[in-house]
Amino acid sequence: MKGLILSGGKGTRLRPFTYTGAKQLVPVANRPVLFYAIENLVQAGITEIGIVVGETGAQIAEAVGDGSRFGANVCYIQQPQPLGIAHGIKVARGFLGDDPFCLFLGDNFIREGIAPEVKRFREGGLNSLIMLKAVKNPCDFGVAECVDGRVVRVIEKPKEPASDLAVIGIYLFDRNVHTAVDSIKPSARGELEITDVIQYLIDHGFNVGAHPLTGWWIDTGKMEDILEANRLVLEVIEESVEGTVSGDSVVSGRVVLAPSAEIVSSVVRGPAVIGERTRVVNSYVGPFSSIDHDCLIINSEIEHSIVLDNSRIEDVGHRIQDSLIGRNVEVARSPVKPKAYKLVLGDHSKVAIL
Repeated sequence: MKGLILSGGKGTRLRPFTYTGAKQLVPVANRPVLFYAIENLVQAGITEIGIVVGETGAQIAEAVGDGSRFGANVCYIQQPQPLGIAHGIKVARGFLGDDPFCLFLGDNFIREGIAPEVKRFREGGLNSLIMLKAVKNPCDFGVAECVDGRVVRVIEKPKEPASDLAVIGIYLFDRNVHTAVDSIKPSARGELEITDVIQYLIDHGFNVGAHPLTGWWIDTGKMEDILEANRLVLEVIEESVEGTVSGDSVVSGRVVLAPSAEIVSSVVRGPAVIGERTRVVNSYVGPFSSIDHDCLIINSEIEHSIVLDNSRIEDVGHRIQDSLIGRNVEVARSPVKPKAYKLVLGDHSKVAIL
């Protein structure tokens, strides 16, 4: 069985971060969300993995490499335009051949993994297995109707959903999916829809199984989702304090402190992770915070937030929380008078001011 991860798309819901980087590389607990998808596949015994990429393909290839660090063999498949999930299957036809495969959207996060679902599919009897999740807003998803563990109908973003079971971004298919992909037409938005593929299989008598997930699943397409995924990972992180803790510092709870990180006269309360060469000086880092490598936090407080690499937070008078701070960002108290907020913000930025 092979794995196919879709990592194209423009990530418009995560702007401004995705103006300069792939949405699948936004970190959760200081590791790109894409890495979790790769690990989910490997843990399920799938080590031949193709990653479908678009404009940010070079960044993704640089981050993932040949896959050896994950125990996988990874290749890259260029998608000229993001024309739908089913189009991703179409452009990967040469890689997939007639082998069964697991299709995984690269910005999906599942904490408990997918090994049981892959095992069920491998045991035979199914042409496809669709992972579903009960959601509060089914109108925003493809929605599945199920009878006795089988999917009997799928509707994309229905106005009156027949169930609350959303089709999430993880699917298992055998070779018959290629006939379905070649048979459907683009939707009104010009894309080859995966829901149309699933419905084709159902209408032509193929056995499409349903697997409602009971564990955590997050589509990390928005800032709030990234913070929630970060919280879920940090909840189960194992303590590892290898860096320097000096002065009257207090490090408590489940904290991961990289070997070259430094905590000086500060308080760090886990769960939290502090990356390589990051310094925290006379500051407070609270629970559910991930501070990436080469950052500097001085005379400031932060919690339930993600700070990406090479950023600096200094002399901030109020606690920062529920925030996603990008790369090479500087947040500091202005030294000049009269006192005023001085902001340089890119498109689609959001700021909450006290």
